[in-house]
Order: sequence, then C-alpha cells, then structure tokens
Amino acid sequence: MALHISSNHPYAHAETFPAEGAVSLPGLLEEGEGPLEIEIGPGRGAFAIARCQARPDVRLLGLEIRLKWAHLVDERLKKLGLGARARVLAADARDALGRLGPDASVAVFYLHFPDPWWKKRHEKRLVLGEPLLDSIARLLVPGGELFVQTDVEDRAAQYQARLDAFAALEPAGDAAGDARLAANPTRRAATASGARTPTASPCTASATAAARAGARQAGPTEPRS
Repeated sequence: MALHISSNHPYAHAETFPAEGAVSLPGLLEEGEGPLEIEIGPGRGAFAIARCQARPDVRLLGLEIRLKWAHLVDERLKKLGLGARARVLAADARDALGRLGPDASVAVFYLHFPDPWWKKRHEKRLVLGEPLLDSIARLLVPGGELFVQTDVEDRAAQYQARLDAFAALEPAGDAAGDARLAANPTRRAATASGARTPTASPCTASATAAARAGARQAGPTEPRS
C-alpha cells in the first residue's frame, strides 16, 4: 500500500519514496559504486549509521514507514557526511520494493525486529509476506542475502516457516537447509580480508535467520532513469 501523508502531520516535510512509477535504486543515491544494501524499517537509525561508518564502500537505502524517524535519521546521515551514499526515505516497503529496480542489484536486505503486533487480527499487517519476498528475491543479486532478526520466538518460527516455503530463496543459516543463525551476524567485526561483515546492531536478537537468493523471479521491472 502507498504511504498517505496528512498535510498537517508534523513531519509531512519528510523526504518520501517517489509516489508512483518505476524507481531506480542507484538514482536515489548521489555517489558511489559499492554494493547496494537496503534496510527495511531502520527506526532510529543506529544500524544504518553504524553500517555506513564501518563500510565506506556500502551504499544504503532505508525504507521507514514512520515519517518522524525517516526524517530525523535521513537528516542525521547528512550531518554525519554520509548522505550522498545513504538515505532513509518515508515509505511502505511493500509498495516501494515492488516498484524498485533494477533487478539483481541489491547485495543484502536487513529486516530488524519487524511486526510489533501480536493479535490474530493483525496478521494481515505482517511485513514479511509473499509479496515482499517476491520483490526481495527479484532485487537480490545472485548469492545476495536477506537477514531477518526478532526477539520474539513465536515470530521467529513464523518467519522461518515463510522463508522455508519460499522457493526463490534458499536457507543460509548455520546448518544446511536451515535459515537460523546461532549468532547475530551484525555483530561481526570488520576483517582485513574484506569479507562482507555487517556492523554491530544495538539490539540482541533471540533468533536470527538468513536466506540467500537462489532461483530468480520472473517479471523484471524497468526502473525510471
């Protein structure tokens, strides 16, 4: 669903993802040729900022549904001198990713502690559904990865079941055929060898899952130049 903003909202001036049409991911960032990464729901921005500070080659787009945090984090990235290669835009990721391109361009997706709704009637609001996974699989480079973490065990089991049932992504956890990771990969320190090393997240997850792009999804989207 598209993001609808009331004109009297105190953060109505927040930078938003383009409201319609196909959108080029590289076109949303001003500079760099390094790997493209996307964080869905960056919240207050601790991970996005730490990631960009530790990896000066990474280009990062955050999609945040809350106008306040989209604006404040985007402004902070600019003040830290990171705004040319890292942005946080107000958007509903379920809509935005469906219009984003080019295909096979994103190295990593991060989804940290999503879906803070527990009642049965709220299940339709879950972010990690098949439409979002379709977009993620289409956008990931071959071998690209999706990291999901939650501090709620029931949610972890629900996410794992959805990932297990999604044929376009294959599990990339600690054990073969299993998406679960014993340790949060965002806590790894950078290495001299240049291995992909997400930086520290301020949160501790009880369950972390990783999936890797396998079979490609059909139906490419032509990005707007």
